[in-house]
Amino acid sequence: MRDSFESLIKTITQSITGRPVDTALEDYLNRHHGPDSDWFRDMARACAIGVDEGWLCNREAGGVRYGRVVKPGPDSAGFSVDVVDMADLAGPHHVHPNGEIDLVMPQTADARFDGTPAGWKVYPPRSAHRPTVTGGRALVLYLLPDGAIEFTKP
Repeated sequence: MRDSFESLIKTITQSITGRPVDTALEDYLNRHHGPDSDWFRDMARACAIGVDEGWLCNREAGGVRYGRVVKPGPDSAGFSVDVVDMADLAGPHHVHPNGEIDLVMPQTADARFDGTPAGWKVYPPRSAHRPTVTGGRALVLYLLPDGAIEFTKP
């Protein structure tokens, strides 16, 4: 399943390379790779299996299970890939120097990530937040341009 996951990552990173990290990117991703797409269903399945098999979200801190699966490099078009598993909690405050592109995969029907149900949420460069899941459990895949993230105090 890990090979399938990596292939799905290549598909998405190649489709967004060079695009600005902004609301137009969020719209593009939700139109072409949103919750009704085969790509989304395949990625959600690959992530759930990866968590079950232990190669995704294999660390834990403060109730958040997490893990960096892909370091930024040529195979990922310069994006790092992290996956977190959260249920009804807020994670650590951080800044996105180059933006953050999040794929929200609810594991319970009413789960939301920063208010977003299943689909994509894009934060522009220099934005900041305390990632929060409400309404249940969600897996969230983070694409970080150049792997850039700065943990801060809110």
